[in-house]
Amino acid sequence: MTPSQHWHAAQYQHNAAFVAAYGTDVLAWLAPQPRERILDLGCGDGALTAQLAASGADVFGIDGSADMVAAAQARGLAAACMDAQQLDFHAEFDAVFSNAALHWMPNAAAVLAGVYRALKPGGRLVAEMGGAGNVAAIHQALAEAATAHGFALRPVWYFPTQAEYSTLLQQAGLAPQRMVLFARPTPLPTGITGWLATFAAPLLAEMPPAVRVAVLQQAAAQLQEQLPQENGCLLADYVRLRFEAHKAA
Repeated sequence: MTPSQHWHAAQYQHNAAFVAAYGTDVLAWLAPQPRERILDLGCGDGALTAQLAASGADVFGIDGSADMVAAAQARGLAAACMDAQQLDFHAEFDAVFSNAALHWMPNAAAVLAGVYRALKPGGRLVAEMGGAGNVAAIHQALAEAATAHGFALRPVWYFPTQAEYSTLLQQAGLAPQRMVLFARPTPLPTGITGWLATFAAPLLAEMPPAVRVAVLQQAAAQLQEQLPQENGCLLADYVRLRFEAHKAA
């Protein structure tokens, strides 16, 4: 998340608690060790940051949303409001962790350059983000609804291919160790309306309020019919890119 995007912790916890639940698999890749210094990049409300801290690691979370950072701090976590595209750490961390945040940061090269600087020699980056094809059906429905009302979506999301992101990592001085791109149909516990209310606002930020409401209603109606269901719950067409990369020792 970047400071130009506005997030509400209570709304996020209500509509998107599944994000942290899926993040436990990424934590397993990281395998945090006691006393390791770890930066949680895009920590959100601190749900996964707290799990990192519980492992015995010394964790510091950053997020572009002041409301999210306040929620993380309310958990007793060390966190600060900061733009991940302008990191100013120097060889301070054994690892950088990020879940479901990097695709909200359009200047990926700047983010990775900052991660490289922040890592100690031999440090690692472990992250998961939206990958190529992520929420394609949702994005298309929003784009069609926006066009119907005479507007275009803001280009907010960044969903790279494996090859594209591997190249960016290497250009930043981070050597990819493992990387997977996989489909993960994701149940939406509060439906498509709750998902759109939480995640679509940055795409519609330049529209008048009445138009935003109309676009969201049109997209929600289309997706209610279009998205598959499982046990009565709509499934979003998530595609995730998970990877680990190391800074040379």
